[in-house]
Amino acid sequence: MSTPAPRPSVLFVCVHNAGRSQMAAAWLTHLAEGRIEVRSAGSAPADSVNPAAVAAMAEAGIDISAETPKVLTVDAVQSSDVVITMGCGDTCPVFPGKRYLDWKLDDPAGQGIDAVRPIRDEIETRVRALVDELLSS
Repeated sequence: MSTPAPRPSVLFVCVHNAGRSQMAAAWLTHLAEGRIEVRSAGSAPADSVNPAAVAAMAEAGIDISAETPKVLTVDAVQSSDVVITMGCGDTCPVFPGKRYLDWKLDDPAGQGIDAVRPIRDEIETRVRALVDELLSS
């Protein structure tokens, strides 16, 4: 009996872990259907998830209202295959042998739902491409 291949793991990182990284993690969890391990964190986590991000994801049928921002740890980075940063600059630790992607996305902080929808949709597009790539290799 062969051992199944380990699931790839992805870590989404932004400063507050309240908007972009939460939406990206939710999209990946939704689209990968358990085939990819998903984490998100922030270098300076907010107290709660951005309400406009929660509302925008709810429109897409994904509930992130129970999520809470988490602090970025060295362990989270070291145990992830792909680390996707979103505007955290030099505050994201870099380790040799990890694959890093930097997604340039507008920050939804302080924005209304109309400004957050296009960010949500851009994240969905990028996550769909990531799922296709990770699960076809």
